[in-house]
Amino acid sequence: MACIDALKAVSSQLIVLHHLSFYGPMSDAAHSLAPGVIDWLADYARIAVQVFLVISGFLAARSLAPGGRLVVPNPVATVWRRYRKLVVPYAAAIVVSIAGAAVARGWMVHDSIPAAPHVKQFLAHLLLLHSVLDVDALSAGVWYVAIDLQLFALLMAALWVARAGSAVFDERPWGMPLVAALAVASLFWFNRDAAWDVWAIYFFGAYGAGSLAFWASDKSRSSRALVALAAVGVAALAVDFRLRIAVALATALVLAIARRGGWLENWPRGRMTAYFGKISYSVFLVHFPVCLMVNAFVHHVAPGQPVLNALGMVLAWGASNVAGALFYRHVESRDLAGQFAAHWKGLWKALGKAPLSRGEASPASSASPRTEI
Repeated sequence: MACIDALKAVSSQLIVLHHLSFYGPMSDAAHSLAPGVIDWLADYARIAVQVFLVISGFLAARSLAPGGRLVVPNPVATVWRRYRKLVVPYAAAIVVSIAGAAVARGWMVHDSIPAAPHVKQFLAHLLLLHSVLDVDALSAGVWYVAIDLQLFALLMAALWVARAGSAVFDERPWGMPLVAALAVASLFWFNRDAAWDVWAIYFFGAYGAGSLAFWASDKSRSSRALVALAAVGVAALAVDFRLRIAVALATALVLAIARRGGWLENWPRGRMTAYFGKISYSVFLVHFPVCLMVNAFVHHVAPGQPVLNALGMVLAWGASNVAGALFYRHVESRDLAGQFAAHWKGLWKALGKAPLSRGEASPASSASPRTEI
């Protein structure tokens, strides 16, 4: 989908530039050269994460309930597959972040460098509970991975409840109304209270808008659904204007109009945007340790020198994309969890079929009452 690839490509680059402008001493040293640009990136480029939230909701609706009714036979297994898909490259990136922070600590002392991790902190990250447990993050942006899984599970739960209700009470498709109700609750209440920002419901306004945009973009449906989506979004902004919600609403409408217009898959064409869209998650995962190490090195060799630090920011930006491309090729694009599971499954089967050695009793004949219990 060329339009989605382009949005992901641009948004991932904005997030890298935001972290470069917000964390580390290079942006402080280079600030005098382009104060307006660096301030804008530090203050506003982070809003690009809303684009990813909307796209995730759009694609989740496409795969889970393309017609508005859940088509997944086993919701729990589907959520588990989503967890595995997210966490395997994420866990590898956390290890890279730990190593990068250790290198950076050797060259500078700075608040942006995460402390050496402890076991609880690492396990909390693997379980995607670090924000909920109020554990210090080991890398910038890792909260998004946890929220993405929560949002996927919440959407799945809503669609499952709707399907179960339809089976018991009537045959009406309750999935879309229930998702819309959750999105409205998020937009008008939960998203206005930062105390909820470790839970999916805080972000469900953007994610749900993506799902609703997919359903509204079906050409067989009336365009009134798309008008209603826009009207609710404008009303939420009128009650409490939030730039993040404005960006999310604009993204949802662009995706819906693009699909209804038939150019979602074909515009804008370009190998570069397609490639950078493809590696966007890998770039998102590994850019922070790369930026951290470049920050530390430049601060060590050229502290406080504006031009060299500005060049260091450009170097870190480029290196983040190179690292993301390598990470995608060797980690994300390979189903390491699936390969590992298949390997052990094959080994287990092989052991089960292995012939018994001479003099070795079979498990059935040698089992005592105690071992059977």
